Amino acid sequence: MGAPFAMSARAADTSGPTVWMFDRLDNIGDLATHAEGNPTLIDTPAGKAVKFNGVNDALFIDAHPLAGDNTFTFEVIFRPDGGAAEQRWFHLASKDPQTGLYSVPNGTKDPNPRIAFELRVVNNDSWYLVAFTHGDGYTKSLQAHDKLYPIGRWDDVVQTYDGRMYRSYVNGELQAEDQIDFKPQGPGHTSVGTRINRLNYFDGAILEARFTSQPLAPDQFLKVPVALLSHDPMAK
Repeated sequence: MGAPFAMSARAADTSGPTVWMFDRLDNIGDLATHAEGNPTLIDTPAGKAVKFNGVNDALFIDAHPLAGDNTFTFEVIFRPDGGAAEQRWFHLASKDPQTGLYSVPNGTKDPNPRIAFELRVVNNDSWYLVAFTHGDGYTKSLQAHDKLYPIGRWDDVVQTYDGRMYRSYVNGELQAEDQIDFKPQGPGHTSVGTRINRLNYFDGAILEARFTSQPLAPDQFLKVPVALLSHDPMAK
């Protein structure tokens, strides 16, 4: 199993944030995008979103949008709909210079640098956030087991690094934090809806992601559009 694209350099404009709207399947953020399974576009009061089935739906995008950054903010507006207990649903992966791969073929113990969002589903009615990063000399998983959120609702999840502290948030509320010696990651690819080696698929929908080279404060984060807050969250 290999990544679907050859490696490309970061396509982001470093003068401002990179925004990916999930309103189509063949091109996200003006980048080559490859769909697997049958991810579908759904209508929401805030525009199109992509729905993933938690079994084999995924998008692979031809960039690592935070490659080269010393600090960062990584944000996603999404809706988890239940499914498997472990879901590794947004994975930014650098090409490993030793192996030439973006991940090991099986398992989750990659040598390559990566930044990822995961979630854990509890009793099929709630979830908590896991933010993860790994690279040369650092590995950190931020987990907030005691901060549960209902499935079927649109939420904004964020992870930041300010040059010292790595932090995770849900809807602007701090989930966990720790000090790490982060080092900039190299060019690579992104998988959405699954881990980049096709494990732990996501059951839910994604509206938007944003990548910023600076550590934003909570009052600067993306907000879930008001139209989604009053909308039937499981409507298709």
